[in-house]
Amino acid sequence: MEGRFQGSTDIPLTSTGVAQAKRAARLLAALEPDAIVSSDLQRAADTAAELAAVTGLDISYDEGLRETYAGVWQGLTHEEITQRFGEEYAAWKRGEPVRRGGGELETEVAERAAPVVLAAADKLPDGGVLVVVSHGGAIRTTIGRLLGLDPRSWEALGGLSNTCWSVLGEGARGWRLLEHNAGTLPEPVLGDDD
Repeated sequence: MEGRFQGSTDIPLTSTGVAQAKRAARLLAALEPDAIVSSDLQRAADTAAELAAVTGLDISYDEGLRETYAGVWQGLTHEEITQRFGEEYAAWKRGEPVRRGGGELETEVAERAAPVVLAAADKLPDGGVLVVVSHGGAIRTTIGRLLGLDPRSWEALGGLSNTCWSVLGEGARGWRLLEHNAGTLPEPVLGDDD
């Protein structure tokens, strides 16, 4: 692993990524999803295809779910970015709104991705399950937007490991984060607010 900043560069899954996608598909199929919506970038589309093969569901592709466009940072290692764009990188790591490499702001990613998720969720039957296949940064910002968190706190959600997932549900007061960066089947959590 080279540690390159991929952003919205359209690259395929590695053989490891394919194996991870197959494993995740088998686990997620147990949730009996009703719909799959995916980024149209090849690595996400191929991951979604593994779930579709197991479930028999069609996939809806939407470019709104693409990873953050990171301009000239894309394809560079974190070391190269800090060497060439040190102040910009430091500002981004501090949580300041930064157009990384001249690309998108995190809020802009959330503004294009969250409506895709909401529109797909609106089409589900009551109690239906939607699987959204996207990318770590786009997922984190979308979750932040859906939960109504201040954009400066989105980083607190942490990144997602490859082919791991987050589980959101609708509660009495809006969306709730039930699991984050999960790699096993979700289990119900019993609490005072259930």
